Amino acid sequence: MHPYVELAKAAVEEYVRNRRILSEPPDLSSDLKAKSAVFICLKAYGDLRGCIGTFMPAHKNLFHEIVNNSIAAAVKDPRFEPVSEDELDDIKYTVDVLSEPEEISSISELDPKKYGVIVSKGNCRGLLLPDLEGVDTVEEQLRIAKIKAYIDPDDHNISISRFSVQRFK
Repeated sequence: MHPYVELAKAAVEEYVRNRRILSEPPDLSSDLKAKSAVFICLKAYGDLRGCIGTFMPAHKNLFHEIVNNSIAAAVKDPRFEPVSEDELDDIKYTVDVLSEPEEISSISELDPKKYGVIVSKGNCRGLLLPDLEGVDTVEEQLRIAKIKAYIDPDDHNISISRFSVQRFK
């Protein structure tokens, strides 16, 4: 298991069992000291169980980004009830470390298998991770991201950024 996935799992288990947030260890590896945006997705029996993340770093380093987003995915995703202790053995974790978003000028620069998207208009913003099951076209990817942002799917007067991810399972 990749260390990022181990950290996500440990953070969720510690929080669900003991309501404690993991502390940063004194010997933190250099990669976990870096700042990066992260999405954490939890699945149980193949079904989404929670998914929360940031498109820009919100914490002082990757360690805290993973810990905080893992806990949020487990207990704060409004689409699901909080993960219970008896579910912990059935949870599978995915940690996506995001590159910095880059604005694009044409949808020809997108590829739903390679890039995630962020669509925005005014204060509305929606994000969709790359390489998601059932999302095979740029048009479908943008439609879903717009719906998440509460933007009319037929509105083409939007800003679009793309990002890549390093995915760890």
